[in-house]
Formats: sequence, structure tokens, C-alpha cells
Amino acid sequence: MNSLAQQIDELNHTLSSQLPIEVLQAFRKSIEELKTSNLEKSSLKVGDKMPEFSLPNTFGQMISSREILKKEKMILTFYRGNWCPYCNLELRSLQENLSLIKNKNSFLVAVSPQTLHYSKTTVEENELGFDVLTDAGNAFAKKLGIVFQLPDFLLPYYESLGIDLTEFNGNEDNMLPIPAVFVVDRNGYIIFRFLDVNYMNRLDIEELIKVL
Repeated sequence: MNSLAQQIDELNHTLSSQLPIEVLQAFRKSIEELKTSNLEKSSLKVGDKMPEFSLPNTFGQMISSREILKKEKMILTFYRGNWCPYCNLELRSLQENLSLIKNKNSFLVAVSPQTLHYSKTTVEENELGFDVLTDAGNAFAKKLGIVFQLPDFLLPYYESLGIDLTEFNGNEDNMLPIPAVFVVDRNGYIIFRFLDVNYMNRLDIEELIKVL
């Protein structure tokens, strides 16, 4: 199996050959605009206390950070939705390394603003063996400072690709989390953080394993 970085390179090549140039240009423009938002500087950092959460998984069961941290370290990975091919590559890569993560006494959960229905679809299509949680309205992600408003000029291009965020997220906010990974120790403090406003850049899973 190719590394996540190799898979992303292949995906970039495929999309660049398939998508209209105006779509690619709009995506690049949105990334450049997002870089000026300073989300990477204003969001929670290593050493900060992670806010507690209780969010539903695909079975409707409430998963509590307090309960997780009683037993293990916690890994939180935030993804945009199952409509995002980059997110699916990352989730599948995490699944491939799940046994290594568990051996490090760490509990992995993925979080997105999708409805329970689409969270369940994410689990099924990617054959995931870890909890995928629904953060309605990005309420929890907002506490971490990793949420942004999708620019209006981008919405028609999303729609042209069949991506209706109103349908996926169950609201009309058009807000998304930037892809991010946090490792939280059993005292609730962040000991590792990865985030990048360029959704095409993802954490090297081997790097994650090393910090656990």
C-alpha cells in the first residue's frame, strides 16, 4: 500500500486532469484566502486544555471525552465530510494503522459536522473500526478555533460536483472544520497538534504513531 502522501499525490494528479480549470482555480483561490485567516495561529495549541465533549457516534451513542481519558490518551481527527476524497484517504490510512494506535494505549475518534446518516456512510464506505462522531453545527470544533465559512464564490463549484453541504450537514451554515489532528493526554492537555488550512495536506500517520 502506498503511503498517504503518495495516495494524495495520485489523487491530485487525477483531479487536475479531470476537473475543469475554473474549478481548480476556485479551489486554489479559496485556500489562499483561508491562509490569511490565521486559523493556524488562533486555534488551540500544544499545552492547551482540550474542552470536554459528548458527541453521538453512528449508533446514536454519546461518546464522552471524559470517559475516554479515564483509560487512554485520545486522538481527535477532524474531517470535512465523506464527500471529500482527501478526508477518505486519511481515514482509511488511520484504519490501516488502528492496531498500532491501540497498542499505544490511545483511543481514536473522527469528528465532522455531517449528520448521523452521512457519518454512518463514512464508516461503511471506508470500513472503519473506530468511532465517527457528529458535531452538529461544528459546535465543538468552534471551541477549538478550527472552523471557517466557505466563501460564497465557491458554493456553485461545490454544487456542480454534487456537494450540497445543506444536505450533508443538515443546516445552511456552509461552515467546515479545517483538517486537524489533536493528541490529548489523560489529563486533558493537548500534547500534539496538526492542522493545515490546505485540505490537500494531511498528517503523516507514521509521525502520529511516533508521538503516541
